[in-house]
Amino acid sequence: MKNVLIATVASLAFALSSCSAGAPVNDDPKPADTTSANKVAVWVTNGSQSKLLKSDNPISIVKAGSNSPSTNLINIDFSTKLQEMEGFGAAMTGSSAYLINQKLNATQRAALLKDLFDQETGIGMSYLRITMGASDFSLEDFTYNDLPAGQTDANLTKFSVAKDQADLIPVLKSVVALQPAIRIMATPWSAPAWMKTSGKLAGGSLKTEWYGAYSNYFVKYLDAYKAEGIAIDAISVQNEPLHEAAYPSMRMDSSAQLNFIKNNLGPLFQSKSIKTKILLYDHNWDRPGYPISILNDPKASQYVAGSAFHAYGGNVTAMSQVHDQFPDKGLYFTEISGGRWAANFSDNLKWNMSNIFIGTANNWSKNALLWNIALDETDGPKNKGCDNCRGVVTIATNGTITKNVEYYTIAHMSKFVHPGAFRVQSDRLSASTQLEHVAFVNPDGSKVLVILNLGTDNKKFTVALGENQFSYTIDPNAVATLVWK
Repeated sequence: MKNVLIATVASLAFALSSCSAGAPVNDDPKPADTTSANKVAVWVTNGSQSKLLKSDNPISIVKAGSNSPSTNLINIDFSTKLQEMEGFGAAMTGSSAYLINQKLNATQRAALLKDLFDQETGIGMSYLRITMGASDFSLEDFTYNDLPAGQTDANLTKFSVAKDQADLIPVLKSVVALQPAIRIMATPWSAPAWMKTSGKLAGGSLKTEWYGAYSNYFVKYLDAYKAEGIAIDAISVQNEPLHEAAYPSMRMDSSAQLNFIKNNLGPLFQSKSIKTKILLYDHNWDRPGYPISILNDPKASQYVAGSAFHAYGGNVTAMSQVHDQFPDKGLYFTEISGGRWAANFSDNLKWNMSNIFIGTANNWSKNALLWNIALDETDGPKNKGCDNCRGVVTIATNGTITKNVEYYTIAHMSKFVHPGAFRVQSDRLSASTQLEHVAFVNPDGSKVLVILNLGTDNKKFTVALGENQFSYTIDPNAVATLVWK
C-alpha cells in the first residue's frame, strides 16, 4: 500500500472506512439450520450498522406461480459451473502478526483467531497472503539473506527465516491448527540488497546475474516454511513490480519477469517437482497488458498458474480481459486496503462488495484478499509506507478489538462460500435495479447467493429455482448472503 496512491484511491471514490468502536457487534454467529427444511438462511449487514452479519428470518421456498414477477427476477443456472473458488481473507503482514502475537494475551489471541478462521463459530477465512521478508507493514527492513555492503552469497549459505520465527510463524501455526486446509500465498517486496542494482532494499531492480540465486532463494523459503509445518500454496514473483518506494520494493518490468520465470524460476520449480503455484504481476487493474505479455510466451506460460491484481488503479473488468485471452489460467485478487481517507461505513460496505467481492468473482477471480488483517489504533506498526491504512480489525493497546467494515465484507463470502465452491451462471439485473449479485454452489451441494442493494430503498427480488422460487426484500445500502440446499 503506497502513500503515492492514496490520492488516486480517493479520487476513484474507493470508499473504505472503519466501523465505529461503538457499533453493534455480531451477537448471533450461528443461526439454526434452516436449509434442510425447504428454507433459505439469510445473513445481512446494512449501512446503518443496525445489522452486522445478522441472521434474518429464514425464507420459505415455494412453488413458482404462473404470475411470477418479471422485475428483479434472478435466474441461476447451478449446472453451469464457472471458476473454482480458492478462498477469501487478508494479509498476515509482519505488523499484523506482531500485534496478534505480542499485544494480545493467550486468551485474547485464541479468541480472535477462532473468530477469524473457525468456519462454525467465526467467519472462516480460508486464504492468507504473507510477505517474504519485510514490507511497508513490518517492524523493520529485512530479507532472508542480508549481508554487509559489498558482500555476496551466491550459494545462499546465510539464508535464514529467523526473523519470521518471532511472530509470523507462531501465528501461522495457530491458524493452521484451526484451519488445516487454509491456502497461503507468499509475496516478496524485495530481493536481498546485494542482488539489486540499487544496493538497498528500497527500489532498484534485480541484477540478471543473480536470477539463478534468487530462484534458489524462493526454493529455500518454501523448504524453510515446510519444515515449520506451513505449506505455501502460491507465490507471486514480485509485489507491485511497477512501483519503487522508500520501503522494501523492487522494479521488475514485464520483460524482466518473463525472463526470470522462463529461464530460471519456472525450470527450477519443475526440476524440483515443486507444486507451489507461480503467479504473475500482483499489481493494479490498470495494466492488464503486463500479465498478458508474459502469458503470450508459451515457454514462460507453461510455468504460470495465473495472474494477481490489486485495486489501487483501473477497473475490475481488467481481470476479464486477461481471462478472455487465457481462460485456462487462474485469476487472483490479492490486495486493497481501507483507510482514514474515507469515513462512511455504508459507502465502504457497498464499494467493497461491489468491486472486491462480488466484482472480482464475476470477473473470474478465484479468491479475494484485503490488506492488513490487523493494525493498531495509530494505523501501525508501519514501515515507511501508508500512514493512514486500516486493518480488517483494530487491536488497541489494551487488547480491545474493533471489527472494521472490512471484517463484515470478508465474512459475507468466507463464512458461506467454501474452498472448492464454483461460481455458477446467473442472469445480471439491469443497473437501474441497483442490485448486484453473484451465486455459488459449495462442495457439499449447498447453494449461496450474495446480493448487494446499492440503493437507498428496500428492494424486493425473486430467485427462480426451476419449479420453485423464493423472494426476499433487502434493506437499503445492504449486503445479504442467502444459503439453501
